[in-house]
Amino acid sequence: MTLIKSISGIRGTIGGVPGDNLTPIDVVKFATAYVRFLSERRAAAAGRLKIVVGRDARLSGTMVNDLIEGTLLGCGADVVNVGLCTTPGTELAVTTHKADGGIIITASHNPRQWNALKLLNADGEFLSDAEGKRVLALAEEENFAYPDVDGLGHVLSRESFNEQHIRMVLALPLVDVEAVRRRHFRVVVDAVNSVGGIVIPELLRRLGCDVVELNCEPTGEFAHNPEPLPENLTEISRVIVREKADLGVVVDPDVDRLAFVSEDGSMFVEEYTLVAVADYVLSCKKGDTVSNLSSSRALRDVTERHGGHYHASAVGEVNVVTKMKEVGAVIGGEGNGGVIYPELHYGRDALVGVALFLTYLARTGLTMTALRATYPAYFASKNKIALTPAIDVDKVLREIKARYSSEKVNDIDGVKIDFPESWVHLRKSNTEPIIRVYTEAKSMAEADALAQRFIAEIREICGM
Repeated sequence: MTLIKSISGIRGTIGGVPGDNLTPIDVVKFATAYVRFLSERRAAAAGRLKIVVGRDARLSGTMVNDLIEGTLLGCGADVVNVGLCTTPGTELAVTTHKADGGIIITASHNPRQWNALKLLNADGEFLSDAEGKRVLALAEEENFAYPDVDGLGHVLSRESFNEQHIRMVLALPLVDVEAVRRRHFRVVVDAVNSVGGIVIPELLRRLGCDVVELNCEPTGEFAHNPEPLPENLTEISRVIVREKADLGVVVDPDVDRLAFVSEDGSMFVEEYTLVAVADYVLSCKKGDTVSNLSSSRALRDVTERHGGHYHASAVGEVNVVTKMKEVGAVIGGEGNGGVIYPELHYGRDALVGVALFLTYLARTGLTMTALRATYPAYFASKNKIALTPAIDVDKVLREIKARYSSEKVNDIDGVKIDFPESWVHLRKSNTEPIIRVYTEAKSMAEADALAQRFIAEIREICGM
């Protein structure tokens, strides 16, 4: 497996040959390059660099954490290690500790054999594409001299940030703790045996919920494929019905993606996580919204219903954040269940999503299925084609764009074609060696048919 170096960080499978996988040598190389990058950015500033390190519960997490911490110290940087921590929690720890940056050790929704280094700036936000490329360039240079023994860094603290993160979420003005407590929701939580099992049940209990824990031991042994898609959530659906719960909450291993399951065991659908949260936020505060090109049209519809304007960005959290800042959006995120609420920070945050969603559900007095019925009915089909060395993705996308030049085409990230009643988005993944084929239509059958049509076209172009 080739290492994937992208806007989403440096990720790969553990073990194998350096340069082709995420090996100890690769971890040290990229951590060193990151310190060099931060040093360049504050060359004139006095004092040591301060870097926050946090990780999810992956089996390789301790090993990678120790390598990174040791490398940062060896490069002369001081370390604040927050241990088992969510991605949004680590982001908030960077700004709280006034650090120069942070490293999150997580491969997000990827399976257990994967891990990654996600790199943050001093604002607790992901590096831009240009900044990431600078880190990669520095990793290939071999002229770096490590400091001597007197220049080694220090571990400033090893303290969890999870409690502070929960308190910050509950303190948000739009989080109505008392309203949620009055509803006394019964909630099933599936945290796929990662760090979400530590923070999500605790957050819910603080909100007065009765919590049923499912896969909440942070062992790193994922109970199912960790991506919160319907085909991976059959167990929680059964438990919700059995326990007569009001809803289910599902997070990925690093807790930046959030999906809900309704009281009858049906999927609320992760695309509608952001839609519902935005509906609530816009009902309290007028403004614009942003999501990426692969996200549902439902956000546009809800935004316009509240008198705001919807804006689309390229895929990738940093791209969504850039667009949100540009247009002053009050809420944004990604259709994969990623909620970005600037009132707290510019990062996808499942804790924020849970608290805002439950506030809205409590205030409306609706059930999950009744709330879901208030939104436009769109159906998404998410497919992928595994890449081989013979597939020229850029050529494929150019050919598709040419074939559909008479339609509304957006090529800021792959190719998205908007048809009157549906759309298709084709792009190379930032996190896996695949082409993503996402479609949306007014029925599941139409969305699936549109996806299969374009998959067939791609295979034809590639001679597969």
